[in-house]
Formats: sequence, structure tokens, C-alpha cells
Amino acid sequence: MRVTSRALRTNVTPSRALLVLTAFARSRGLPPPAMLSGEWFGSRAVIAPSLQVSPGPVTWPAPADAPPGVLGGGWFGYLSYDSADPSRRSGALPPSAWGWADHVLRWSASGECYLESLDGGGPSVSTMESLLARPAPSLSWEAEPLRRPLPSEHRDAVKACVHAIEAGELFQANICSRFTGTFSGSPAALFAAGVSTLAPRRGAFLAGDWGSVVSFSPELFLARHGRSVRSTPIKGTLPRRGPSDDGNAVLLRQSAKDVAENVMITDLVRNDLGRVCEVGSVTVPSLLRVRPAPGVWHLESTVSGVLDPAVSDAALLAATFPPGSVTGAPKIRALDLIASLEPCGRGVYTGAIGLASPAAGLELNVAIRTFEIRSGEIALGVGGGITADSDPEAEWQECLHKAAPLEALLASKP
Repeated sequence: MRVTSRALRTNVTPSRALLVLTAFARSRGLPPPAMLSGEWFGSRAVIAPSLQVSPGPVTWPAPADAPPGVLGGGWFGYLSYDSADPSRRSGALPPSAWGWADHVLRWSASGECYLESLDGGGPSVSTMESLLARPAPSLSWEAEPLRRPLPSEHRDAVKACVHAIEAGELFQANICSRFTGTFSGSPAALFAAGVSTLAPRRGAFLAGDWGSVVSFSPELFLARHGRSVRSTPIKGTLPRRGPSDDGNAVLLRQSAKDVAENVMITDLVRNDLGRVCEVGSVTVPSLLRVRPAPGVWHLESTVSGVLDPAVSDAALLAATFPPGSVTGAPKIRALDLIASLEPCGRGVYTGAIGLASPAAGLELNVAIRTFEIRSGEIALGVGGGITADSDPEAEWQECLHKAAPLEALLASKP
């Protein structure tokens, strides 16, 4: 497979490019664009200018040689939590949806824009430069305030989870709630605005006839480059509502509950990767790092390893999905407990979204801080890790802290 990368003469930002490409695709009756924003493959953003994302599984691409940093294209898509839910519940969106892009726009970490392709796909450089130079359209959205479940429902689920932990059934589980509302307008405009205001590290946008996924995730589920693989689970949270919460960064690292929450899941991820990596190659190069995210401080750790040569991307996903940070430990018991305590399916939320590139490898986020939109309805999942020390009211407040920046975005005017 031939991979090419050509620099473009343009100063357009990725968010503006998304809006321009959305309007152009709509005017021509083409599928909408897809976008990754933040820290993907060492780049600032990647856009597939028009992508037919269809329900169904992904066909993992065979590797292709390319210069470092070049993507060329690949499969953009998501795998929902529903696909692993033992209760077999489902949300409004398909359990899995993917689309093949034979060309992409890639913004490097320093801001240069490149038109990249696989086997000569896509338009000429001059055509793309002309398209990106078009005026940005006026795209907007309207949404009502999200409806929340009764706080007592979440608190009761947390109490039941703590009782299961006390009974020795498991060490930790991630218990979630679902906020819902109505939505009209452009999901692409919502994502573009969120990229500008929230600056997600692992943002992703996908859309099709089936609906839209608008993700502002801060969390890396998997990155596989060559045979090197890593995962950066997030566990441990305190509010970050303004300067008065700056001290929470220190308090978070000192919190015995949050540290235990993170270390348990880091060990789970080590175990998951250990199933498919070479013996002795799995390490933890970063443990308990405090990082900011919209509305909150998080603890994150990184686990890395070297894949066994016989392990495919499909086998890697089979060993690690769904992500440990949004399930619990042991994972199988946590999945069953989640199914019994949460009143509805999670949908895409806590699944994974990203890109499988024959040239650059595989990167997937954990689908948290993620809106799911279909037929005028919008949903947002929120939750947190429950341990023996969890306080039900504090866990509900953590849900609200995580949701607050996204609810503010939804209520804003573009």
C-alpha cells in the first residue's frame, strides 16, 4: 500500500475545517466528516473530509510502511460498551460502526496541515486548499437542560456496590448514570465548539445516518504503534471548578481512596496487557500522575508493553475490552454487577472510539465525557469508580462535576 503526505498552504484551524467540510458535504449530498482532536498519533488533529461510517465490525488493516508520524488514512469508528454488556442491553446507537478513509487531513503538533492518502486516494492539493479556504458556515444547535435521574438512584447503586465489595465479591466497580435531553441542529458545530473551549486530549467526532458521537474524552484506552502498546487508565477525581480548586491537585495525590482506586485498575490493565505481550515486557512507566481535565483533576497511570508477534489488533481488543477503568476489578464480576445495578444500557459510553491506520497503528480513547445523539435525543453518561471507602453522596457529586463542563457547552450559543 502506497502512503503519501503533502503539505498544504493553509492557516485554517481543525475546528474551522470541520465546519467547512460539514457544510460542503451536506451541499453535495456526501457523508459528513469525522475528526479526532487533541493528542492522536503525535498530531493535533486528524479529519476524514467525508466518511461513510456504517454499523458493523471493523476489518483490521494490514500494516503499511510510512514515514514516522504519517497516517495516510484507515478505519475511523467506535466499539460501544453494549457489545460487552453481559445483559445484552443496547442504547440508541449501533453497537459498533466504522468507516474507511483513503485520505485524511492531519495537523501536526506544531500546526502544519498535511493532505495524506493511501494508494492515491483523495483530491489534489490545490482542490483541498481551495475547499478549506471557503468561508466558515453558520452552524448551530439547540438543546434543553439534560434530565438527570434521581440522586437517590445513583446513591443506592453505590451502596449496593460497596456491600458487594464488603462481601468480598470484587475490589472495585465503575457505577454510572445517564443524563438525557433533546437536541436539534449540528452535532459537528457542538464538537467544534467543545474542541475550542474544553481542549479534550482524546476528542472524537463521528456521524452517519445512525446518529452522532461527540466525544470530549481525556483518556487513552489503547495506543499500538508497531509492536509497542500502551494504555493510560484514569481513576481518581476531585473537582476543578476554578482557582479555588487548584489545591485539589495536591489533595488528590494524597487521597488514600483515589490512589487505591487508580492502583487497582493499573494492576488490572497490567494483567490485561500481560495476556498478549511478551513475558517481562509489561511495565508502568508513569504512576499516579495528576492531570487537569475540564471541571476536574484526575489521577492517571500508564502501562506499556511489547506485543507478542502473533497478536493481532483483534486479539489485543479481545484481551483488553471493555477498558478496565470503566468496569472494575475483577473485570468479569464487575461487568455482571454493573449490569444488575445500572438501570439501562450504557450505549457507546465507556466503549472506545478512534482510528486503526495501516501506516500508523491503532489508537482508541475511552468513550467518557461523550454525547450520543440520535433522532432529536441526546444522552450523556457519567460515573466513577466505587471502592470500599466510597461515600454515596460524594460519588453523585463527582458525576455532577464531570458533567458540568459538558452541560455548560450544550447550553452555550455558538
